[in-house]
Amino acid sequence: MIAPPGKPDQGPAERLLLVQMLRAMAASMVVVHHAQHDAEAVAAHLGLAFTRGDLLPWLSGVDIFFVISGFVMVHASANLFGRVGARRVFLTRRLIRIVPLYWIATTIYLAVALIAPRVLNSDAPSLWQIIASYLFIPFMRADGFVQPVYSLGWTLNFEMLFYFVFAAAIALPRRWAVAAASAGLALLVAGNRYLGPWPLPLGFWGDTIVLEFALGMGLALLRAQGLRLPGLLRLALIAAGFFLLHLDLSAADGGVVPQFLGYGIPAAFIVAAAVLGRETGRPPVFERFLVALGDASYALYLLHPFAIRALGQLEARTPLGALLGPWGFVALAYLAAVALALAAHRWGERPLLDRLRRLGSPAR
Repeated sequence: MIAPPGKPDQGPAERLLLVQMLRAMAASMVVVHHAQHDAEAVAAHLGLAFTRGDLLPWLSGVDIFFVISGFVMVHASANLFGRVGARRVFLTRRLIRIVPLYWIATTIYLAVALIAPRVLNSDAPSLWQIIASYLFIPFMRADGFVQPVYSLGWTLNFEMLFYFVFAAAIALPRRWAVAAASAGLALLVAGNRYLGPWPLPLGFWGDTIVLEFALGMGLALLRAQGLRLPGLLRLALIAAGFFLLHLDLSAADGGVVPQFLGYGIPAAFIVAAAVLGRETGRPPVFERFLVALGDASYALYLLHPFAIRALGQLEARTPLGALLGPWGFVALAYLAAVALALAAHRWGERPLLDRLRRLGSPAR
């Protein structure tokens, strides 16, 4: 049976290892999606047939990320709700966490676009597009996509909206803050749907996908109130979540429901299974690797295109492509992306964040 709610959590946020593992999985899903896209080019170059593996809609890893993000913002802010100066502390933490690596990735992308534009197969961006990309402002590119110069940043444009909505509510007590932030997101979506469509950037931010943040916030409230689910029910949630994702009800080629329902609800089932259980102590070796990859999941998400594209260029110029074949390319591209992310996190991202956090800490 379901464990009854216990004493509400008021202490410092604990680190949930299952959430880190889930982050690793979500980032890996995105990598597999993009690796298969480049594998199609490898197969065409070699004159081979290649059929994508569609066991899951791999980009739904983004939806899992958004639900996790909603959960983590509430869970990690347990000591900030209702405090004077909470907005500044919260936004400082989030900007330090998100901005540096994204700006670095964007700058590298622009440098490659300047030095070797054929590698990226994209038009040169305008000065406004570059500025808007660095400032997380959605805009429409020449190809018709509402994406920044470094296209993976489209998810961060949603994240930044969520952070500012959440920051606006964080001075309230936790339950009221979650309600206010969720209402703000819902009003934005409803306004865009029934009074719009609104022009950019509001039209972009008014997508139903932002409601996935609210799902995560709701899960955080349930955990904070002491709700814990038994193992069999959590396994059922995982099975239901992946089954619904496998059905791919929000597919671009004929999806029958909005992304929030087709991907967001199943993602919430999976995240609920991870966060509404009890931690089991130090995990085995493989699970510790997944935790480490979860710690590096932001680097994995942002940097994997560089590893994939570099490997694609190598395969196009050497016998490696014929030796591995398209599925061998997918496997090697994933391993290369993981290696790059772990190295970048260990020797670049983590030291940089530690330094910035010390600089951003209030004087004692």
